[in-house]
Parts: sequence; structure tokens; C-alpha cells
Amino acid sequence: MTYDTVGSLKGLDEFSLMDLEAVRLILRGDSVVDWHRLHVRDEEEARTLLRAQEFRPEEPADRARLEAIKNEAIAYLRRHFEFPIPKPVARCSVEELLVLASGKGHRQLCACTILKAMHIIHHLEGRELLFSIPMSDQDVFHLVEEKVYRIVGGMLAAGFPITEFIGGRKNKDSLYTKLLSKTDTTAAAIYDKLRFRIVTREADDILPILLYLSERLFPFNYVVPGQSTNTIFHFRSYCDRHPFLRMLLRELQAGVDDGLTLSNNTFSDQSYRVIHFVVDLPVRLPPEIMELAPPAAWALGPIVFVLCEFQLIDRETEAANELGDASHAKYKERQKVAVMRRLKLGGRAPTRVPTSKRNR
Repeated sequence: MTYDTVGSLKGLDEFSLMDLEAVRLILRGDSVVDWHRLHVRDEEEARTLLRAQEFRPEEPADRARLEAIKNEAIAYLRRHFEFPIPKPVARCSVEELLVLASGKGHRQLCACTILKAMHIIHHLEGRELLFSIPMSDQDVFHLVEEKVYRIVGGMLAAGFPITEFIGGRKNKDSLYTKLLSKTDTTAAAIYDKLRFRIVTREADDILPILLYLSERLFPFNYVVPGQSTNTIFHFRSYCDRHPFLRMLLRELQAGVDDGLTLSNNTFSDQSYRVIHFVVDLPVRLPPEIMELAPPAAWALGPIVFVLCEFQLIDRETEAANELGDASHAKYKERQKVAVMRRLKLGGRAPTRVPTSKRNR
């Protein structure tokens, strides 16, 4: 399978250990910086990971960019921590580092440490590039939508088990209401200016779809920590019911619990079930945009990051959500009541009117 083809969907009994680690991180909203090992089997798998980050390892400019990020990471580790990195490790290509980080011993530790620093450096420089380019938010959003629609459109055309796909931008009134409903009333707290929703045929289709998206659309390492909700899968119990996944469970790093990852959205009903997460989605800028960027930005590469919200849910759970207090209409009603109360009263508690006056 080449990267520019749709490919096929992995069944649960085809998951690798790396696959299971990736989907668990997305469901929990963990950080890849807290990992102590990768599970990359060879350099071809390593290149697949790099392509998910929007790198093109076969192109000289991208190869030079990867080397620059690696060298900056090594310099940072030596500069601030006097971290001992053997020369053979420092000379490794990024693909070799990814494979090395999946082994054992001191060199494995060194490779993991370098890759964690690279992850942060690349992310920060991609953010810096985003603020340097002569593009409006709307134009950047259009690039994101093109990427999402291309990949999900290919999945739909190939007959993947998706019954509904909805994508769009939150309108201004919705943004106003959301900010007014939040304690932190700053625009930086809005993650879902761009949001996408996928409904699968069955609950068992969710993890394979999630894995496919993490390989083609958003790399798992750029899921925003602490912003995931999983109220569908009790992860350990779910894996225990699938013999192949059960064999992989004992090899997962950091252990496996069986708890759900609950939402902190006070307007969601307790019966509402969904997989929800936020990603800083990598987008590759077209050459004509890079040519308009200031010279200082050229060394930052062509990749920027844009925050997007994704929701995955199966058809049966979606139908159940629309019954009673878990429905979207009830959610919006609770939110609007809270906003109106806040606009009228601020943080004050409502004044209790004596019974005698209420009855007048």
C-alpha cells in the first residue's frame, strides 16, 4: 500500500502494539512525552509515522528539515542537561531513531529523549510559522478542510463503515454563546472553531476508523492532552473481549485501567456517550504561500498546526443520545439558560424571593 492510496481498514485482530498504544492515547488524552518506548518495527513504519506528520522523507528539503530539528533537539539536550548522546545515535536518521526508540538499553533511552525534544521543537516552530504567513484564519481553515474532506471522502468512496460525516466551522453566534458559557472567556479557550463528526455503523468500527485517521489525517502525538472524552469504551474490558487485543494488553506501557474519560462540559447530560478529542492538525502549506512568507520563516519548514475538534460515535449510540436529556437540543437549551443567567446576574447567586411576596 502506498501512502497516496486509500488502502484498507485494519480489523481489530490486525492491530499492532503500536496501533493499540496510539488509540489508547487518543481516547485518554495523554501526552506522548510521557511514553518511555515506541513500537516501530522497521524503517518503513517509521516513514509512515513521518508522513502522518506531513513530512515527505523522500524530498531533500524535508530531509534537511528533519535533520535540522534533530540537531536542534540534540543541542538543546546537551546545552541544558549535559545529556550524554553517543555519536552513533546522533548520526542516525530520524527513521533510525524511531526504530532505535523501540528497542532496549541506553541507546533506546537516548533515541526516545531526542524524539520527545524534536516533537516539542517542531510543534513550536510550526506555530511560529503559522503566525508568520500572510494568510487569514479562514484561508488556513480552508486548507484544513481540503485535507479532511480528501481523506474522509476517500474512505467513504472506498466503502468504509461510515454512515455519516459532518464537518464545518462554528459560526460567530455559537462562538459567542460558548465563550459566555465558559469561566475562561478568552478566544484561546475555543478548540472547535473547526469540528468534524464521524458516525460509524457499529461500535466495533470506531477503533479501526480512529487508527486509520491517526495514520492519514492527524498523528496521535498531536492530540491535545487533557482534551479527550471517552464515554463509550471501558478500554480494558473492551480489549479483554477480543482475544487478539487481550494478548497485547499486558505489553502496553503505563498499565491499563478500565475507567472512562469523562467530559468536563457541565452542560452535557450524564447519559451522553461519545468519543471526542482535540488535535493540533498538521497542514502542509503550498509553495506559493511559502514564497510570500518573510525570509526568517523559511527555515521553519512548510508545516503549520491548526486546532480541530473530532467526534466519533456509532449509529446506535448516536440514536440513543437523541433521546431525552442527552439530546443536542436539550444541551443547547441548558447552555443558553446558563448564559442568560450569567449575563443578567454575573457571579451572584440568585436572590430568593420570600414566599409571601411570590404569591402576590
